[in-house]
Amino acid sequence: MNVAAIIDDGYKAWIARYDALTARDRAAILDDIATMRHPPTFSLLLPAGFAPADRLLDTLNAARDQLYPHWELLIAGATQSFPTLGNDMRIRLVDRALHSEPATAAAVALRQAEGAYIALLAEGDRLPPYALYELAVELMQFPDTGLLYSDEDVCDFSGARSKPRFKSGWDPDLLLGHDYIGGIAAYRRDAIAEAGGICASGPAFGYDLALRATARLPPDRIRHLPAVLLHRPADGRTLRDHALGPAAYAARRAVADFLGARAETEPSPLLPTHNRIVWPLLNPPLVSVIVPTRDHADMMVAAASGVLSRTDYPDLELLIVDNDSREDATRVALNDLRADPRVRVLQHPGPFNFAAINNAAVRQARGEIVVLLNNDIDVIHPGWLREMVSHAVRPDVGAVGAKLLYEDGHLQHGGIVLAPGPNAAHLHRLADRFDPGYGGQLAVARGCAAVTAACIAMRRDVFLEVGGLDEAGFAVEFNDIDLCLRLGERGYRIIWTPFAELFHLESKSRGRADTDAKAARQREEIDRLDRLWRYAFVADPYNNPNLGCAWDEPLRLYPPRRPRPWQRSEA
Repeated sequence: MNVAAIIDDGYKAWIARYDALTARDRAAILDDIATMRHPPTFSLLLPAGFAPADRLLDTLNAARDQLYPHWELLIAGATQSFPTLGNDMRIRLVDRALHSEPATAAAVALRQAEGAYIALLAEGDRLPPYALYELAVELMQFPDTGLLYSDEDVCDFSGARSKPRFKSGWDPDLLLGHDYIGGIAAYRRDAIAEAGGICASGPAFGYDLALRATARLPPDRIRHLPAVLLHRPADGRTLRDHALGPAAYAARRAVADFLGARAETEPSPLLPTHNRIVWPLLNPPLVSVIVPTRDHADMMVAAASGVLSRTDYPDLELLIVDNDSREDATRVALNDLRADPRVRVLQHPGPFNFAAINNAAVRQARGEIVVLLNNDIDVIHPGWLREMVSHAVRPDVGAVGAKLLYEDGHLQHGGIVLAPGPNAAHLHRLADRFDPGYGGQLAVARGCAAVTAACIAMRRDVFLEVGGLDEAGFAVEFNDIDLCLRLGERGYRIIWTPFAELFHLESKSRGRADTDAKAARQREEIDRLDRLWRYAFVADPYNNPNLGCAWDEPLRLYPPRRPRPWQRSEA
């Protein structure tokens, strides 16, 4: 299952239905522009002389075709194409020097810029006619925006579009993993100035600017516009693609320079053009791993063995919570495990209530970090716990989820995606173990709305701060989604990492909702989830509104859930 290929195969039909500009659309856009009060101005910076001359002409023609009139295009660099600039006073050749680096040319253009918002272009980039209009509408609605970025795709010489990059909402961890901001990105002038301007050399200077500028902006001033507002050249020889090319040295150098001594940067094993960020653990805190169980001794022993014998973390305790086990084999296994001083066996009698069992165990845990772990989890790599804890100790992180695999090696959990319904699905479920995912989503640590409590790590004080799991409302299912959404409400971020990889037999011990009582309980919990969190399912910031998935479906193209601004005005 190649998700990128599935999306690309359906993209032509999606464009025809949802992204083709009609004469009526053009008229509506022009009418809307005519009514704008105090429309923003854009300065488009274009380093020149680094690609064939026809590339520059493509970019110029696309600028001339913009329906929105309040822009300037500043070209800096040695080019033989300046006679083709025509008499449009908005297009200016501000510098004819032969620059060795595009970054130098872009910095020269920036000094001449007069617009309220700045955007970088590369030779060959083409803006669709409505691009600047869409940006302007969004910026007028949210005038405090410091950075606004959009989706993009590839367009060949014949105009055929392919390879869409439908992006996530603002995610600082994903940005460390790769330059997902890309283009077109409109910065407020003061945001660039406060970041120190364009100061990096090499092909990744735009990535460097994105890292520095977003670090100084509050999250609510960084916005994603889920519309395809940039077409990149099909052969991939643009400035931006060089930064994400096979070596990716410049991009990785930009991240390493940005992080300094705070973390180490390595190539991602699944996608070497992307980055793995290794956060330090100088003084590893005590971790309490909590495993609820009811019989299934062989499974429970395998999970305990993975924690105690195949995990290289230096300071942990294992709390096994026995929920009315009856089998002799379980009693013997628990007695054997008690011989390890790191193990405590807690009793929690009564009907199965996953939330209550874990809440009670957390109250007795001694660790600074608590890890909720199902008894059907088995360790693959010894470094899984260190990876999760290295994220959990970060002050802005509320919870950390792991990459979980089925027994056959296919993906079980890659983070939870929310959609209206309410529908909650595991991203890229059933993908091959070594699939990097659409846009590298399975190759880097990144933010998401929620992660499964089958394996989740968080600081104990944060767990208690939000009241733990909701044992009254979500006794068995969806308590993890509810917990993560409550964490998000308090400003904490949820991280999923592919570098903590474990097997998950998924509900093998608990079973499915295969009775009327179980089905009724599940329906009640779904209804409660919908009542409490409907708005979160309508607008998952990590789920692009042009994409969607279900439990039994891969990520795929969906009808856009965001109406275009000229369509809103028509309504």
